[in-house]
Parts: sequence; C-alpha cells; structure tokens
Amino acid sequence: MRIHVSFTPFEPVDAPLAIAIDVLRATSTITQALASGYQRVLCCTDVEDARALAVEQSPAVLGGERKCVPIPGFDFGNSPREYVGEPAAPTLVLSTTNGTRLLVTAAAHAERVLVASLLNLEAVIEVVRADGADELEILCAGSHGELCLDDAYVAGRIAQQLDGDHTDSAMAAIRLAQSFASADDGLRVSQSARNIVAAGLEEDIAFCARESIHPIVPRLKGTVGAGVEVALS
Repeated sequence: MRIHVSFTPFEPVDAPLAIAIDVLRATSTITQALASGYQRVLCCTDVEDARALAVEQSPAVLGGERKCVPIPGFDFGNSPREYVGEPAAPTLVLSTTNGTRLLVTAAAHAERVLVASLLNLEAVIEVVRADGADELEILCAGSHGELCLDDAYVAGRIAQQLDGDHTDSAMAAIRLAQSFASADDGLRVSQSARNIVAAGLEEDIAFCARESIHPIVPRLKGTVGAGVEVALS
C-alpha cells in the first residue's frame, strides 16, 4: 500500500481509499454523534444549503460553527460534547469552517472515504488494514488552506501503524507525531487549539484527545442534495 498525506484540502491526490481528518473538531463531532445514535450526518459547505437540507430531510437538527462560533439559528455548535447522550433527531446536518468542506472535497477524489479522529483511531486503522487498497490518501482539513499541526499529528499516528510505501509527506507526519509525548500535547500545540481556547471551549481539546473510545468507522455514503452523507452502514 502506498500511503500519502495531504496536509491541506487544496492538495488532494486521487486514490481508491481516503481518510478524512479534522480532529478539532468536525470529524470528532461526527464520530461522537454517530456513536450516540444519530443515524447519519449530512455535511454541507454553505450555511444556507445546510438550512435548506435540514428542512428537506426532516426530522433533522442543525449543527455547526464559523470561526468556533455557533451559527445563529442552529440547534448546536461543533463541540462533540454537545452530541453526547440521546440524539435530538435521526439526522444531523453539519456545516463547519473546515471539516465539512474537506468531506465534500474527499468525495470527489476517492472511491471510499473513512472519517477519522482520535476517538476512533484503532477502528479506522483496522478497517484500512482489511480494505486491501493499493493506495491510501490521508486528508487533513487544515485551517483556511494552511497546515494544522493537530490534523497532521493524527495523520502521523495513523500512518505509523500501517505497513506500506510511505511517501515523504507520510514520513513527515510520522516524525511529527513521534515528537509529542501524548495526544493531548499533539493537539494543544496547534493554532486550532488556541482558537478553541480563545472561544472558551478548552474542554473540547481534552475530549477530542481521548483515544479509541468508539469502535466505529463513519463512512462517506454519497451525496444528498447539496451535502454529503456520512453514516456507519
């Protein structure tokens, strides 16, 4: 297996299998929501598309943020802690600054897309090992087109546990991951973490740094209206 890491959504490489990462916080939120019992998450790039899709796919609730601030009129923000407990509806429609854009991009570049976070780290690695793909693209959400250390850290954690032909980008991610003593350290060093702290949501960092607590792997299923659907099966 050839393993490559794209550190921003603007450098994707076509591949049969891809992993999408926005650990702070969209892919952690998606993982938590599906683990809590939401049947699917519909990811949208634009706020107005999300509003329209929630009406079309009712019963549904709206979640998301722009620059860490919950979107006015939405039911929830983008904190995974908000999705612990009973689901508020079968469907969550989510729109975030970077992560949901990444999933829309991934849908155009890979046949199969897995959604990864630290919360489901081991489950994702097991699925990749069993998939048998000859090429894997690990896609990082970044922030406004720039590399984010938190996503690169998780990409490195995944890449180092997979046998294969690691490209220089994958090796760089592995070396980055190895430079941190803990997952919490690997996340907190990032600009994403500093933005979350500034928004008064520091508890989200520790929440997202927990490893392999959900044995699930969200997968991109296809398009629904202006969004893409992520579900477990």
